[in-house]
Amino acid sequence: MEITPCGSSGRPKKAFLLAAGLGTRLWPLTRKTPKCLLPLGGKPILHWWIKLLESLGVEEALVNLHHLAGQVEDFARGSGHALRLRLFHEPRLLGSAGTISANRDFVGNEPFWICYADTLVAADLKPLVELHRRELPPLTSGLFKSSDPKACGILELGSGGRIVSFEEKPAFPRCDLACAGVFVASPALWGYLPAGCGDIGRDVMPGLVGRAFGRLLRGTVIDIGTPQAYGLARKRWAELGLSRRFGEKA
Repeated sequence: MEITPCGSSGRPKKAFLLAAGLGTRLWPLTRKTPKCLLPLGGKPILHWWIKLLESLGVEEALVNLHHLAGQVEDFARGSGHALRLRLFHEPRLLGSAGTISANRDFVGNEPFWICYADTLVAADLKPLVELHRRELPPLTSGLFKSSDPKACGILELGSGGRIVSFEEKPAFPRCDLACAGVFVASPALWGYLPAGCGDIGRDVMPGLVGRAFGRLLRGTVIDIGTPQAYGLARKRWAELGLSRRFGEKA
């Protein structure tokens, strides 16, 4: 997948790969296996995210750890990927925004990716990078149409893809357009992050309304948050032959 350079600094070379969650909605599947290591196509979900980031030109990713951290550490040591992995252990979960805020030095003043490792994203991300390069906002979010908008961060787009409203897990959703768990961020994002613990949806996105941008991704996006969603992800993986897209056997 070819990605257009992002801003004057070129394409993002670093990424946050958020993988520390407890996976409580996936219980009992996550009782002995962290959700980022649940298999798709015979390989852990984290393996496929690493392959995707490599295809995007990313050179290093920070992976946060908490639940069953030792298993993720073992995977990272034996992964054999070209992508360098930096592990960040969280004795206490910091939340998605808190993890990024605590690791500002990891990316410095360059654009970077933010990816939720428990989401299946089988979509072309080139238009997302192109939008970010054109507008240079603090954050550009990949979007998908959710079948359960009450369980997602729901937003509305205005002219040119500008986010004009956002509500986290609304009781009465205005639409079905949801964050896909993959973002391109600029250094300007630092001014919107909490100093301590915090969540991107709950604590950051509301302050970015009118400033952030979003684009609907063409392809398959599945939040692997429940056993039913995980089953659907496995089915779609097989139907789409996604292992072969990465040059691997299913």
